[in-house]
Amino acid sequence: MKLSLAIVAFALAVPTAGFAQDSTAVVSNGEYPNTFSSGSANVSPFTNKSKRFNDWAISVGAGVPLIQSADLTSIKNGNGKNLFGYSAYISIDKAITHAFGINLQYDRGETRQGWFNTKDPAPTNSVAYQQVGARTQYDAISLLGDVNFSNLLRRVDNHSPYRWALHGYGGVGTIAYKAYQKDNMGQRMVTEIKPFKLGSMFAQAGAGVKYKVNRRLDIEARAMYVITGDDEFDGGGDKYSAINQREEQVSDNFFNATLGISLKLGKHESHLMWHDPLQEIYYKLDVLANKNQDIEVCKKGDLDNDGVCDDWDRQLDTPAGARVDGAGVALDTDLDGVIDLYDKCVTVPGPVENQGCPTTAPAAGGPVEEKETKLDGIEFDLNSDRILPSNTPILNNAVNYINSSTGTYTVVGATDTRASEAYNQKLSERRANNVKDYLMKNGVQSGKLNAEGRGEKDLKYPECEPATKCPEWKNRANRRVYFEAK
Repeated sequence: MKLSLAIVAFALAVPTAGFAQDSTAVVSNGEYPNTFSSGSANVSPFTNKSKRFNDWAISVGAGVPLIQSADLTSIKNGNGKNLFGYSAYISIDKAITHAFGINLQYDRGETRQGWFNTKDPAPTNSVAYQQVGARTQYDAISLLGDVNFSNLLRRVDNHSPYRWALHGYGGVGTIAYKAYQKDNMGQRMVTEIKPFKLGSMFAQAGAGVKYKVNRRLDIEARAMYVITGDDEFDGGGDKYSAINQREEQVSDNFFNATLGISLKLGKHESHLMWHDPLQEIYYKLDVLANKNQDIEVCKKGDLDNDGVCDDWDRQLDTPAGARVDGAGVALDTDLDGVIDLYDKCVTVPGPVENQGCPTTAPAAGGPVEEKETKLDGIEFDLNSDRILPSNTPILNNAVNYINSSTGTYTVVGATDTRASEAYNQKLSERRANNVKDYLMKNGVQSGKLNAEGRGEKDLKYPECEPATKCPEWKNRANRRVYFEAK
């Protein structure tokens, strides 16, 4: 029986150990990287070839089992005296994530319980109640879940190595045992349970504290509580025997305290159960930092000091003070052949001979249409008079246009039809005054500007009355400020 369990455990261990060695090679396939994939700059799938950590281990340990809940116990204050047995385990451990793993574990041991050690003769000077001793030899195979509470609860890493970890275990399996009872009549086997039978199922749960000795070796102190589900495990005989009537419980349970070691398998420096979830980020930052050291920016310099390296500057002799685009070419906003640095009318095309200004001033009178690219209007958010950052280029063009003309302009504010008429009137006035103030702060003479609020009486889309009749883009177009030439 015991030999067959050991063979089964070994047979399951061989293929798992065979897959424990993984590779550091990385193959990029264009997919998004997994959290635990390679730290290489290449993108790689989550496979054994792309991992940068180990996730297999073999654990062995030995300890002392103490029957705590039974008709015959190993503890003095129960139905027995302090009697210590022995136990040992070996397991194949697979880490699924940095906080959870699965262990296939084989246990073997012997519990000793009752009022004397079965290696000693039965006492003759004790009461009949105390003239019973027992021992139970057991073999078990179980599948345990392993929760790494330290990694599970770790949220912030201080970039320092950590060596202690708290683990929790729990699982089920099959247990086989032979229970022997001894009294003044001698020793005899009273119960034998075969493995992989319905009545041989058991459960165990507990906790352990691991200490990381090095990248290969861990030491663990573990305490497990084993629930046999069997009233005959303690050697009390069949369930109707006089001994098994001493206590009402129907499951003989025991503690198992062990000290063991774990050998981590694989080629990498880090094991997944000790893996810092932020380690990949640190690694990639280090890779980028090292790569940045190999990059030399602006090998040829920037001779014209326009902020664009000569390596990709398309105009190497840009005049000092000229604004340039990303290719280092001086800007010419109105495309009249005069760069903005020398153009007196930046937004209005004009001949070179007139420094980029038109030879005739724009005609005064009548509203300036918002669709003109020279003097566009701007829109506002609902119930707001704040000038949006996206509108500042339009207002800057308006500054240049107004300064280059001889006329005066009215800054007209308007709203949509939400809220009351009185409120909309005040809101439109604030919008108009804010735009006027912006233009004056950026160089427009106060004598060239007036501000007027027209509330909801000046709709760009009159059909939006009420506002619920129109889509939001039309209502937004009604919330505007535009310019009207006098």
